[in-house]
Amino acid sequence: MKISCQRESLTSAFALAASIAPARSPKEILQNVKITASGGKLTLTATDMEVGIRLELSEGVEVETEGTALLPVQRTMAILRENNDETLTFETDDSGIKVTGSRSKFKLPGNNPDEFPSVDGFDEAKYHVLPTRLFRSMVKRTVFATDSESSRYALGGVLLELEGESVIAVGTDGRRLARMEGKGESVGEHGTTGTSTIVPTRAIQLMERALDDKDETVDVAARNNDLLLRTSKAVIYSRLVEGRYPNWRQVFPQRENAIQLDMTVGPLFAALRQAAIVTDHESRGIDFTFADGTLKLEASTADIGESQIELPIAYDGESITLTMDHRYVADFCKVLDNESTFIMEIESGAAPALLSTDDGYGYVIMPMARDR
Repeated sequence: MKISCQRESLTSAFALAASIAPARSPKEILQNVKITASGGKLTLTATDMEVGIRLELSEGVEVETEGTALLPVQRTMAILRENNDETLTFETDDSGIKVTGSRSKFKLPGNNPDEFPSVDGFDEAKYHVLPTRLFRSMVKRTVFATDSESSRYALGGVLLELEGESVIAVGTDGRRLARMEGKGESVGEHGTTGTSTIVPTRAIQLMERALDDKDETVDVAARNNDLLLRTSKAVIYSRLVEGRYPNWRQVFPQRENAIQLDMTVGPLFAALRQAAIVTDHESRGIDFTFADGTLKLEASTADIGESQIELPIAYDGESITLTMDHRYVADFCKVLDNESTFIMEIESGAAPALLSTDDGYGYVIMPMARDR
């Protein structure tokens, strides 16, 4: 194999593939990225046996001799990042891989690429077509609420429900729950069944990273034990989390007499950050008191001090105090623009708060017990 590549375009593609390769593994061969030069383009594959990627690169690639090679992740990444040459040439022989630039030469050992595990391509006849922008929002607005440390493995991923035009993503750690819904297109009557299409948190984050802003849509195919995502340049495969997801619909409050308050992200987030100054890891609760046209945020920690921040709101009803973990409210604010508006629905100090936007995003926060 002999190829020449523009270093910058290869670096970004290699970095994405390399993020899947395990840093440590009993199978040392997995600590490589396999490159295949054929048909005037380069295909990069990597896997940790749970997640895999096939990434095509044609921009800035010249194939002189077709073939395959295994590039060790750590050393190759270091070369690509530290090197200043505009173009690099990769050439294999019996002794290994030569990497050559206009002012640099490297020699790396070569392993047998035939021993590298195969990574699935996208050959599905049934799948969902989703707007790229929607899929990106679905991931960013739910993945932070998952719980990778829980003994309930199903909480360590994002649930995807794809049925007809309806597409829903859900993330929860048992103390808060985020749900994002939108519309897609089912091809070949593709759909998920039950609550078992749970994509591991790390895998769905990698999928979001692989999205190309130039692509208007992405294809998603759910199978019995895995999920495939296809963009114009990449296919990512992930095994699903074992187990069944909790009935998240039961968590969403269905109440007739709840108070709905129109809020803006920026002012609330600013007030929240101020109130949180006197909190610590042990004392994370902030009292949200709604009364007399004001939202009052109060925090108190014995060794640190007290805070009280007021925010004008359109509410003049009975006083309601709800204690919430400030980190959970902050997470909601972080995934929205400061100018975004939302509805905060409250009922009592013992009932969960529901925060929702008009573009299909809903977020439930369970109340904390008040210390005072």
